[in-house]
Amino acid sequence: MNSSFEILSIRILIMAAVIFGLVTCSGRKKPLDERPTRGDIRISVDESYELLIDAEIYAFTTFYHYAKITPDYKPEWDVISDFINDSVQVIVASNKLTEDQIEYLLLQNIIVKTVPFANDALAIIINKENKDSLLTYENIRDIFNGQITSWKEINQESKLDKISVIFDNSKSGNVRYFKEKFGITGNLPDHFYAVQNNEEVIDYISKSKDGMGIISVSWISDPDDSLSMSFTDKIQVAAISDPVDESTYYRPYQGSIYDKSYPFTREVYIISRETFAGLGSGFIAFITGEKGQKIVLKSGLVPVTMPIRIMQFADN
Repeated sequence: MNSSFEILSIRILIMAAVIFGLVTCSGRKKPLDERPTRGDIRISVDESYELLIDAEIYAFTTFYHYAKITPDYKPEWDVISDFINDSVQVIVASNKLTEDQIEYLLLQNIIVKTVPFANDALAIIINKENKDSLLTYENIRDIFNGQITSWKEINQESKLDKISVIFDNSKSGNVRYFKEKFGITGNLPDHFYAVQNNEEVIDYISKSKDGMGIISVSWISDPDDSLSMSFTDKIQVAAISDPVDESTYYRPYQGSIYDKSYPFTREVYIISRETFAGLGSGFIAFITGEKGQKIVLKSGLVPVTMPIRIMQFADN
Protein backbone atom coordinates (compact mmCIF):
# COMPACT_ATOMS: atom_id res chain seq x y z
CA MET A 1 0.00 0.00 0.00
CA ASN A 2 2.78 2.43 0.98
CA SER A 3 4.77 1.47 -2.14
CA SER A 4 1.82 2.18 -4.45
CA PHE A 5 1.21 5.48 -2.71
CA GLU A 6 4.89 6.47 -3.15
CA ILE A 7 4.80 5.59 -6.87
CA LEU A 8 1.61 7.64 -7.32
CA SER A 9 3.14 10.57 -5.46
CA ILE A 10 6.25 10.48 -7.63
CA ARG A 11 4.12 10.45 -10.80
CA ILE A 12 2.13 13.44 -9.55
CA LEU A 13 5.36 15.35 -8.80
CA ILE A 14 6.75 14.57 -12.26
CA MET A 15 3.53 15.72 -13.95
CA ALA A 16 3.52 18.89 -11.83
CA ALA A 17 7.13 19.60 -12.80
CA VAL A 18 6.34 19.17 -16.51
CA ILE A 19 3.30 21.43 -16.28
CA PHE A 20 5.29 24.04 -14.34
CA GLY A 21 8.01 23.92 -16.96
CA LEU A 22 5.49 24.46 -19.75
CA VAL A 23 3.93 27.40 -17.93
CA THR A 24 7.17 29.14 -16.92
CA CYS A 25 9.25 28.53 -20.03
CA SER A 26 8.48 31.50 -22.27
CA GLY A 27 9.12 31.73 -25.97
CA ARG A 28 7.79 30.06 -29.09
CA LYS A 29 7.89 26.26 -28.94
CA LYS A 30 9.91 24.64 -31.69
CA PRO A 31 7.74 23.18 -34.47
CA LEU A 32 8.71 19.60 -35.25
CA ASP A 33 9.91 20.39 -38.77
CA GLU A 34 11.56 23.79 -38.20
CA ARG A 35 15.31 24.10 -38.66
CA PRO A 36 17.71 26.94 -39.54
CA THR A 37 17.09 26.27 -43.24
CA ARG A 38 13.44 25.21 -43.31
CA GLY A 39 10.16 26.26 -41.79
CA ASP A 40 7.66 29.10 -42.04
CA ILE A 41 8.06 32.31 -40.02
CA ARG A 42 6.94 35.92 -40.09
CA ILE A 43 9.34 38.75 -39.26
CA SER A 44 8.74 42.45 -38.59
CA VAL A 45 10.92 44.96 -40.45
CA ASP A 46 11.33 48.73 -40.37
CA GLU A 47 9.92 49.76 -43.75
CA SER A 48 13.06 51.78 -44.44
CA TYR A 49 14.73 48.45 -45.27
CA GLU A 50 12.05 46.93 -47.47
CA LEU A 51 14.14 46.76 -50.65
CA LEU A 52 17.17 45.33 -48.82
CA ILE A 53 15.26 42.68 -46.84
CA ASP A 54 13.22 41.65 -49.90
CA ALA A 55 16.54 40.95 -51.66
CA GLU A 56 17.92 39.04 -48.66
CA ILE A 57 14.79 36.89 -48.34
CA TYR A 58 14.73 36.18 -52.08
CA ALA A 59 18.35 34.98 -52.00
CA PHE A 60 17.89 32.93 -48.81
CA THR A 61 14.76 31.14 -50.02
CA THR A 62 16.38 30.51 -53.41
CA PHE A 63 19.13 28.56 -51.64
CA TYR A 64 16.74 26.89 -49.17
CA HIS A 65 13.55 25.82 -50.92
CA TYR A 66 11.79 24.64 -47.77
CA ALA A 67 12.14 28.01 -46.03
CA LYS A 68 9.38 30.62 -46.08
CA ILE A 69 9.93 34.05 -44.50
CA THR A 70 7.09 36.57 -44.62
CA PRO A 71 8.13 40.15 -43.81
CA ASP A 72 5.75 42.73 -42.37
CA TYR A 73 7.06 46.23 -43.17
CA LYS A 74 6.08 48.78 -40.54
CA PRO A 75 7.25 51.95 -38.77
CA GLU A 76 9.96 51.37 -36.19
CA TRP A 77 7.61 51.85 -33.22
CA ASP A 78 5.32 49.05 -34.43
CA VAL A 79 8.25 46.77 -35.20
CA ILE A 80 9.56 47.05 -31.63
CA SER A 81 6.03 46.56 -30.25
CA ASP A 82 5.63 43.33 -32.26
CA PHE A 83 8.85 42.05 -30.74
CA ILE A 84 8.01 42.97 -27.14
CA ASN A 85 4.50 41.52 -27.44
CA ASP A 86 5.80 38.19 -28.84
CA SER A 87 4.05 38.66 -32.20
CA VAL A 88 7.31 37.84 -34.00
CA GLN A 89 10.61 36.26 -33.03
CA VAL A 90 12.87 38.31 -35.34
CA ILE A 91 12.89 41.99 -36.29
CA VAL A 92 15.05 44.35 -38.35
CA ALA A 93 15.46 47.92 -37.10
CA SER A 94 17.96 50.75 -36.75
CA ASN A 95 17.35 50.97 -33.02
CA LYS A 96 18.35 48.59 -30.25
CA LEU A 97 15.96 47.67 -27.50
CA THR A 98 16.20 49.78 -24.36
CA GLU A 99 17.62 48.36 -21.14
CA ASP A 100 14.10 48.36 -19.65
CA GLN A 101 12.76 46.36 -22.62
CA ILE A 102 15.59 43.84 -22.38
CA GLU A 103 15.03 43.49 -18.63
CA TYR A 104 11.27 42.99 -19.18
CA LEU A 105 11.95 40.13 -21.59
CA LEU A 106 14.62 38.65 -19.34
CA LEU A 107 12.02 38.33 -16.58
CA GLN A 108 10.14 36.08 -19.04
CA ASN A 109 13.29 33.99 -19.60
CA ILE A 110 13.78 35.57 -23.03
CA ILE A 111 17.36 36.44 -23.96
CA VAL A 112 17.54 39.09 -26.68
CA LYS A 113 20.22 38.64 -29.34
CA THR A 114 21.11 41.82 -31.23
CA VAL A 115 23.36 41.56 -34.29
CA PRO A 116 24.45 44.56 -36.44
CA PHE A 117 24.65 43.67 -40.12
CA ALA A 118 24.69 46.95 -42.10
CA ASN A 119 25.60 50.62 -41.87
CA ASP A 120 22.93 52.91 -43.25
CA ALA A 121 22.59 56.66 -43.75
CA LEU A 122 19.66 59.04 -43.76
CA ALA A 123 19.54 61.00 -46.98
CA ILE A 124 18.20 64.55 -47.22
CA ILE A 125 16.37 64.76 -50.52
CA ILE A 126 15.10 67.84 -52.37
CA ASN A 127 13.27 68.64 -55.58
CA LYS A 128 15.19 68.49 -58.86
CA GLU A 129 14.64 72.22 -59.43
CA ASN A 130 15.98 73.30 -56.05
CA LYS A 131 19.37 74.97 -56.54
CA ASP A 132 20.39 74.70 -52.87
CA SER A 133 21.80 71.18 -52.90
CA LEU A 134 24.66 72.02 -50.49
CA LEU A 135 23.43 72.28 -46.91
CA THR A 136 25.48 72.73 -43.78
CA TYR A 137 25.13 70.49 -40.75
CA GLU A 138 24.02 73.63 -38.89
CA ASN A 139 21.29 74.25 -41.51
CA ILE A 140 19.77 70.82 -40.85
CA ARG A 141 20.00 71.26 -37.07
CA ASP A 142 18.33 74.68 -37.22
CA ILE A 143 15.57 73.38 -39.48
CA PHE A 144 14.79 70.66 -36.93
CA ASN A 145 14.91 73.14 -34.06
CA GLY A 146 12.55 75.52 -35.90
CA GLN A 147 15.14 78.29 -36.21
CA ILE A 148 15.12 78.03 -40.02
CA THR A 149 11.76 77.76 -41.77
CA SER A 150 12.48 79.26 -45.22
CA TRP A 151 14.88 78.53 -48.05
CA LYS A 152 15.63 82.27 -48.15
CA GLU A 153 17.21 81.94 -44.69
CA ILE A 154 19.68 79.48 -46.24
CA ASN A 155 20.17 81.39 -49.49
CA GLN A 156 18.82 84.95 -49.84
CA GLU A 157 18.69 84.55 -53.62
CA SER A 158 16.49 81.46 -53.46
CA LYS A 159 13.21 81.68 -55.35
CA LEU A 160 11.65 79.29 -52.87
CA ASP A 161 10.08 80.24 -49.58
CA LYS A 162 8.74 78.04 -46.77
CA ILE A 163 10.49 74.70 -46.20
CA SER A 164 8.16 71.71 -45.89
CA VAL A 165 9.99 68.80 -44.23
CA ILE A 166 8.45 65.43 -45.11
CA PHE A 167 9.20 62.21 -43.26
CA ASP A 168 7.88 58.70 -43.57
CA ASN A 169 5.66 58.22 -40.51
CA SER A 170 4.85 59.70 -37.12
CA LYS A 171 6.22 56.47 -35.55
CA SER A 172 9.30 56.52 -37.76
CA GLY A 173 12.82 55.58 -36.78
CA ASN A 174 14.07 58.20 -39.25
CA VAL A 175 12.60 61.13 -37.38
CA ARG A 176 13.51 59.54 -34.02
CA TYR A 177 17.14 59.50 -35.15
CA PHE A 178 17.21 63.25 -35.81
CA LYS A 179 15.35 64.12 -32.61
CA GLU A 180 17.95 62.19 -30.63
CA LYS A 181 20.79 63.62 -32.73
CA PHE A 182 19.75 67.21 -32.05
CA GLY A 183 18.42 66.72 -28.52
CA ILE A 184 14.77 67.47 -29.37
CA THR A 185 12.46 66.22 -26.62
CA GLY A 186 9.18 67.87 -27.61
CA ASN A 187 7.16 68.05 -30.80
CA LEU A 188 8.73 68.93 -34.13
CA PRO A 189 8.06 72.38 -35.64
CA ASP A 190 4.86 73.04 -37.58
CA HIS A 191 6.59 72.77 -40.97
CA PHE A 192 7.23 69.01 -40.46
CA TYR A 193 4.72 66.62 -42.03
CA ALA A 194 4.33 62.83 -41.81
CA VAL A 195 3.17 60.67 -44.71
CA GLN A 196 3.01 56.84 -44.67
CA ASN A 197 6.36 55.52 -45.91
CA ASN A 198 9.65 56.33 -47.67
CA GLU A 199 8.11 55.88 -51.12
CA GLU A 200 5.51 58.57 -50.38
CA VAL A 201 8.27 60.91 -49.18
CA ILE A 202 10.04 60.52 -52.52
CA ASP A 203 6.83 61.06 -54.47
CA TYR A 204 5.97 64.20 -52.49
CA ILE A 205 9.43 65.75 -52.93
CA SER A 206 9.37 65.03 -56.67
CA LYS A 207 6.30 67.29 -56.93
CA SER A 208 7.13 69.95 -54.33
CA LYS A 209 9.81 72.51 -55.18
CA ASP A 210 10.09 73.76 -51.61
CA GLY A 211 10.04 70.30 -50.00
CA MET A 212 12.81 68.54 -48.06
CA GLY A 213 12.51 64.81 -47.42
CA ILE A 214 14.17 62.35 -45.06
CA ILE A 215 14.62 58.74 -46.22
CA SER A 216 16.94 55.80 -45.74
CA VAL A 217 19.56 55.85 -48.48
CA SER A 218 18.74 52.18 -49.16
CA TRP A 219 15.73 53.36 -51.18
CA ILE A 220 17.88 55.16 -53.76
CA SER A 221 21.25 53.41 -53.73
CA ASP A 222 20.97 50.10 -55.58
CA PRO A 223 22.01 50.65 -59.23
CA ASP A 224 20.66 47.22 -60.24
CA ASP A 225 17.22 47.70 -58.73
CA SER A 226 14.80 49.28 -61.22
CA LEU A 227 12.54 50.63 -58.46
CA SER A 228 15.45 52.24 -56.63
CA MET A 229 16.73 53.82 -59.83
CA SER A 230 13.27 55.12 -60.74
CA PHE A 231 13.26 57.01 -57.46
CA THR A 232 16.64 58.66 -58.10
CA ASP A 233 15.31 60.05 -61.38
CA LYS A 234 12.65 61.97 -59.45
CA ILE A 235 14.71 63.79 -56.81
CA GLN A 236 18.22 64.92 -55.91
CA VAL A 237 20.23 64.12 -52.79
CA ALA A 238 21.63 67.05 -50.83
CA ALA A 239 25.27 67.12 -49.74
CA ILE A 240 25.78 67.88 -46.05
CA SER A 241 28.81 69.63 -44.58
CA ASP A 242 31.13 68.26 -41.96
CA PRO A 243 29.83 69.35 -38.52
CA VAL A 244 33.14 71.15 -37.85
CA ASP A 245 34.47 72.03 -41.30
CA GLU A 246 31.69 73.68 -43.31
CA SER A 247 33.89 73.87 -46.40
CA THR A 248 33.69 70.09 -46.89
CA TYR A 249 30.47 68.43 -48.03
CA TYR A 250 29.48 64.77 -48.27
CA ARG A 251 26.67 62.79 -49.84
CA PRO A 252 25.60 59.42 -48.39
CA TYR A 253 27.79 57.31 -50.64
CA GLN A 254 29.29 54.06 -49.34
CA GLY A 255 32.73 55.57 -48.74
CA SER A 256 31.39 58.41 -46.61
CA ILE A 257 29.05 56.04 -44.76
CA TYR A 258 31.93 53.67 -44.07
CA ASP A 259 34.24 56.30 -42.57
CA LYS A 260 31.29 58.29 -41.13
CA SER A 261 32.35 61.51 -42.83
CA TYR A 262 28.70 61.82 -43.84
CA PRO A 263 27.19 63.01 -40.55
CA PHE A 264 23.90 61.10 -40.52
CA THR A 265 24.83 57.41 -40.38
CA ARG A 266 23.43 54.58 -38.26
CA GLU A 267 23.70 50.83 -37.79
CA VAL A 268 21.00 48.36 -38.80
CA TYR A 269 20.30 45.42 -36.50
CA ILE A 270 18.62 42.06 -36.80
CA ILE A 271 17.23 41.17 -33.38
CA SER A 272 16.03 37.76 -32.22
CA ARG A 273 14.19 36.30 -29.24
CA GLU A 274 14.21 32.72 -30.51
CA THR A 275 14.69 30.14 -27.79
CA PHE A 276 15.99 27.49 -30.19
CA ALA A 277 17.96 27.31 -33.43
CA GLY A 278 15.07 27.86 -35.80
CA LEU A 279 14.58 29.50 -39.18
CA GLY A 280 15.16 32.95 -37.69
CA SER A 281 18.62 31.89 -36.55
CA GLY A 282 19.35 30.55 -40.01
CA PHE A 283 18.30 33.82 -41.63
CA ILE A 284 20.50 35.81 -39.23
CA ALA A 285 23.46 33.56 -40.08
CA PHE A 286 22.78 34.13 -43.79
CA ILE A 287 22.48 37.93 -43.55
CA THR A 288 25.69 38.21 -41.53
CA GLY A 289 27.52 35.69 -43.72
CA GLU A 290 29.32 36.28 -46.99
CA LYS A 291 26.31 35.99 -49.32
CA GLY A 292 24.09 38.21 -47.19
CA GLN A 293 26.79 40.82 -46.74
CA LYS A 294 27.36 40.99 -50.49
CA ILE A 295 23.67 41.84 -50.87
CA VAL A 296 24.11 44.63 -48.30
CA LEU A 297 27.06 45.95 -50.31
CA LYS A 298 25.15 45.76 -53.60
CA SER A 299 22.22 47.64 -52.06
CA GLY A 300 24.42 50.69 -51.46
CA LEU A 301 24.78 50.20 -47.72
CA VAL A 302 27.97 49.15 -45.94
CA PRO A 303 28.41 45.59 -44.60
CA VAL A 304 29.35 45.18 -40.95
CA THR A 305 30.76 41.65 -40.84
CA MET A 306 32.53 41.57 -44.22
CA PRO A 307 35.76 43.49 -44.87
CA ILE A 308 35.43 46.01 -47.71
CA ARG A 309 37.89 48.04 -49.73
CA ILE A 310 37.29 51.72 -50.37
CA MET A 311 38.75 53.01 -53.65
CA GLN A 312 39.11 56.65 -54.62
CA PHE A 313 39.30 57.65 -58.26
CA ALA A 314 40.91 60.92 -59.30
CA ASP A 315 39.18 63.07 -61.89
CA ASN A 316 41.20 63.43 -65.09
